[in-house]
Amino acid sequence: MPYDIEPRLLRAFAVVAEELHFTRAAARLFTAQQALSRDVRRLEQRLGSELFARTTRQVTLTAEGERLLPYARRVLAAHEELDAAWAREERPLIVDCAATVGTGWRVLTAARGAAPEHELVARFHSGLTGAAGEILAGRLDVSFGRVAGLGPAVRGQLEHCPVRYERMAVLLPEEHRLAALPEVPLDSLAGETLYAAAGNPATAEWTDLAERLFEGRGIGIAAPFPEIEGKGEFVRVVRRRGWSVLASEEFIDVPGMVLRPLADPVPLSPVSLVWRRGLRHPALTSLRTAAATLAARESWLTRPADSWLPPGDAAAMGA
Repeated sequence: MPYDIEPRLLRAFAVVAEELHFTRAAARLFTAQQALSRDVRRLEQRLGSELFARTTRQVTLTAEGERLLPYARRVLAAHEELDAAWAREERPLIVDCAATVGTGWRVLTAARGAAPEHELVARFHSGLTGAAGEILAGRLDVSFGRVAGLGPAVRGQLEHCPVRYERMAVLLPEEHRLAALPEVPLDSLAGETLYAAAGNPATAEWTDLAERLFEGRGIGIAAPFPEIEGKGEFVRVVRRRGWSVLASEEFIDVPGMVLRPLADPVPLSPVSLVWRRGLRHPALTSLRTAAATLAARESWLTRPADSWLPPGDAAAMGA
């Protein structure tokens, strides 16, 4: 009967199970592919079971591998919790906020103010899809975004709590025919083409939400464009190309452009606080408390009567 299995072997197995690719798994673990393969073979020998079916084209989990995976994740989470409990100094919690504006940034700022004893380090990724990969790789701890836009395999490795229904908006050039309106009815955008981050794999959940919103309304999405990094580059590219942009009610300032909320119906972008399943950290509790406090004070989880939200998103938010 197997016992005293080294955590390193379980971690090697878990990462290969997530990637289903030995080269990518080795890169995530910062190890050589040959060393990773040896660790997986050692684990298979200890358990007396083949965990992966390997061919020249693909790697898949066997039935025994599927059975082992949830146990391996629980053991690794317990080791992580033990390490944190005995650490001489609390490690920083790395939090992705996307930008220095919006829901994530406000929650992080509130948590820092309420619990200054914790070190919360901000990162600025452009979308939850990309951030989720960084969380699973151990390079991020927490992010914010639309969990219903993630694949089931990724969602199964994450935990989340609903934080806010952000009202969606449109960023328009000042000279645009709709710029003078206090709110922009969705139907008035028929025939328009909006930038919705198509072509950026890190923001796939946002582009998917835009496609669902625009379907049947005659609104187009700008052709795929390479990922735009940083506020300055975003402003330059958007102004140069003359795009109107699908945005959220709290958004970065872009000179020469105006932000207008969408209406009739009011489309919502659901935001959850998202972290790796099994993560235990005092600062995570502070973040969750800050999110709940802001949500209650500002009615972030109250949906307008005339709102629009895909059914899958409503289910993910617990509605």
